[in-house]
Amino acid sequence: MAKFIVSTDSTADLYADYVRAHDVRLAPLSFTMEKDGVVREYLDAFTDYAQYLDFYAQLRDKVSARTSMLNYDAHYTHFEKIAREGGTDVLHFTISSGLASTIHVARRAAEDVKKEYPSFNLKAVDSLAATIGQGELVYEAVRRRDAGDTLDEAYAAVTDLPLHFQYVIAANDLFYLQRGGRVSAAAAIVGSALGVKPILSFTQDGKLSVIDKVRGMKRVFAYALDKMERLRPVEEGRVIHVVHTDAEKDANDLADMIEARWKTRPEVSVIGPVIGAHVGPGAVAVLWKSRELRCD
Repeated sequence: MAKFIVSTDSTADLYADYVRAHDVRLAPLSFTMEKDGVVREYLDAFTDYAQYLDFYAQLRDKVSARTSMLNYDAHYTHFEKIAREGGTDVLHFTISSGLASTIHVARRAAEDVKKEYPSFNLKAVDSLAATIGQGELVYEAVRRRDAGDTLDEAYAAVTDLPLHFQYVIAANDLFYLQRGGRVSAAAAIVGSALGVKPILSFTQDGKLSVIDKVRGMKRVFAYALDKMERLRPVEEGRVIHVVHTDAEKDANDLADMIEARWKTRPEVSVIGPVIGAHVGPGAVAVLWKSRELRCD
């Protein structure tokens, strides 16, 4: 039986070597950077860790980064290529509908591809998150594909997952999120007060919400560990992942604390440029899977 195809836009923040090794079809978003009046466009398709570090160094140097949603034409081109190459069953993942209308665009493009290729059968999954929350859904889809699940079986499994992923996201500067319209100007002013680290999480409808604020990274760590005690990571197939925007030491310090408590070493990875442009440098976040549903 032919395996289904796993596809995602680049907001899943998967490393290039994983994408290649597991035959994930990636639709990269683009971003622009403006310095001294010169605007250059890039693809969200980094292949080397140094590229991530250079991107955040430029943000710290006050280079302006802008992103745009993957539009209809880009989706159509991505799906049409899969269909033209003989792909039929496709499981595709998008950034949260609470942050962008990408999933609606993807579904419309897939419907139009199906008009030309009637056997093309795509199911799109709203991650209700971004970055590694979306990436973890891709990981699960790949595991199920390789274990022999059908498209329908994998789709049923992954659509049950997003609201079981818990988050603690500590931004260093909310003005990046405010500029992109992800949080209000008032929240940005309060959250960016001297020494304050705003704590964010995803709501049930996939929006970003400021849920608390603490002073200093040590209190961020304490907040994360306390929330993990209340909403415990599941033991079977334990999922814990720490991500950062060029704050590797802080991310590893948090991973050390999690490992000491839960006897599981979280994977640590860097957030890509599209999401990173909205979060800004110096952020740390942890995701884990719990039995309880995400609460607003």
